[in-house]
Amino acid sequence: MNDSDVIPVASAERVLDLFTGVRLTPTQRRIAHSLVQHAGSAAFLSAAEVAELARVSQPSVTRFAMALGYDGYPALRRRLREFAVNPPTGTPAPRGGSRRGDQRRVAADNEMQRAIRAEAQHLGMLADQLGERDRLTAAGTVLAGSDPLPVLGLRAAAPLANYFGFFAAKVRPDVRILDNGGSLLAERLEQAREAGATALLAIVLPRYPREAIDALTQARAIGLAVVLITDSALSPAAEHADLVLPTPVGDQLVFDLHAAPMAMAMVLLQAICDAAPGEAQRRLEQFERSASQRNVFVD
Repeated sequence: MNDSDVIPVASAERVLDLFTGVRLTPTQRRIAHSLVQHAGSAAFLSAAEVAELARVSQPSVTRFAMALGYDGYPALRRRLREFAVNPPTGTPAPRGGSRRGDQRRVAADNEMQRAIRAEAQHLGMLADQLGERDRLTAAGTVLAGSDPLPVLGLRAAAPLANYFGFFAAKVRPDVRILDNGGSLLAERLEQAREAGATALLAIVLPRYPREAIDALTQARAIGLAVVLITDSALSPAAEHADLVLPTPVGDQLVFDLHAAPMAMAMVLLQAICDAAPGEAQRRLEQFERSASQRNVFVD
């Protein structure tokens, strides 16, 4: 690392503020990450130099600037230069100590830690939201009444759908994970409906797959009630759901953080168990007996 790579704390924070609340693509986030990493010199870099740092194309840098509301990269660079010329007051520059000590102080406010702190805030928001449980209770009741229980999660949401399904299968007799698109998705929805399903749990997260939206439309058309976990009540999937459980998604790194949606999925599973406690307890006890007989766990 050379001197130009040391990030002034205040400058990095001001650069990061430019992107807060803006939905960026993974490529655009790589550019944002590079600008934050080189906040001390970013105001003096050309579009080509930024592209080289982020390992993207120069047109991607232009589109990135426009996504932030600027006419192009030169306008964004002028804004960055304002940060360099007018540093924020009240934030003393690191002084004294070793260079390594200065770097540790810089790292205390790096963008990765800031992203994790934002996730902690998202979990706090979720906790506050759950102070009113009527919607969650209704969602749990609707899903508990569906046998089989189809669970939709495509692309980024597929791991969450499988995570939910792994545990839900311990308290529900027939959980069907729908994590692949294509023509088979429509068939599997129809098969679930014909087998007796009355509801669908859908997890639809940014960037919203078109196939997921189509699947929600089909689900309602064939008579399934849709319970939706998504990042916002303004999500394009929300208008295709009967019950929406908005849950924030972290968007400060190159790829999204899904701590809050995962927590929501587990809270929803608890609501499903609460809606049919007898069956849930019976199936859990049955699983424990089976696991013990098969010596599944070390402890």
